[in-house]
Amino acid sequence: MSSVTDPRQPRPALRISEGTSALATKPVSPKIKMATRQLYKSYQKGSFGIPVLQGIDLEIYEGEFLAIVGSSGCGKSTLLHLLGTLDRPDAGEVHFDGYRIDNLPSASRDLLRNKHFGMIFQFYHLLPELTAMENVLAPALIAESTLSYWLRRGEHHRRAVELMELVGISHRVKHKPRELSGGEMQRAAIARALLNKPRVLLADEPTGNLDRSTGKQIMKILGELNQREKLTIVMVTHDPWIAEQADRTVRLVEGRIQGV
Repeated sequence: MSSVTDPRQPRPALRISEGTSALATKPVSPKIKMATRQLYKSYQKGSFGIPVLQGIDLEIYEGEFLAIVGSSGCGKSTLLHLLGTLDRPDAGEVHFDGYRIDNLPSASRDLLRNKHFGMIFQFYHLLPELTAMENVLAPALIAESTLSYWLRRGEHHRRAVELMELVGISHRVKHKPRELSGGEMQRAAIARALLNKPRVLLADEPTGNLDRSTGKQIMKILGELNQREKLTIVMVTHDPWIAEQADRTVRLVEGRIQGV
C-alpha cells in the first residue's frame, strides 16, 4: 500500500481553467479515486441546526462500484452532493485524485463536474423542451462556446448516438421527455452523464422511481459500464437488492459510517 497516494496528506488545490485539461497536474495513478476526511454538514431549520453528516471518513477506489445505503434522512444524498461538489461541507475535506476539491471556487467546481463527474438522479432532470438527443448533448453545449461546439458537432453527435444505442434508446432520439417512460428517461439521463467521458459516476437513487424489472435493466447497464469501462461508480440507494449489485457497501447511520 505504500505506493497509494494518500489524499489525507496536504495537497495543492486543483487548478482548473477553461480550454485546458481540468487536471493541471496529476499524481501518478492513485488507487484511491476519491476520499473524504472528517466531513461535517448540517442544515438550519429556524434557529436550530440539524446535523446530517458527523465526521465522515471514506475512501473510494479507482474502478470500484460502491453503494451507500441507510434509512431515509441519514445523509446519503447529502454525502453524494458533497462528493460531486454540488454543496460545500461545514468542515472537513473532499479529495479527487489526491487533490482537495471542496474549496475550489464555484466556476472551477462547475467545470470539474462537467468534465470529470457524471451525475444521475432519481428524478432524471431532463429538460422538457428538448428531445432525448438534445438532452444527451447538453453537457457538450454547456462545456463549449457556440463556435467550438459547432466545429465539433459531428463528433458530439456520434458520441451521443453511440451512448443512446448503448443504453437502448436509439429509437427515441427525437422524442421529448413527456413521450418517454420512466426507464427511458433514466436511460437518457445515463447517456447524458456519460457524454463527456467522466472518470466518476455519481448516482442518487437511480432506480428509485422505477419498477423492479426496469430497475434491474438500469443496474445491468451500470454494472457493464463499471466492468467494461472501469468506470468508478458511487451509488446511493435504499434498496438492499440494488446495493448487492455493487462491489462494496457502506451504511450511514445517523450521519456516521457504520462498517466499510
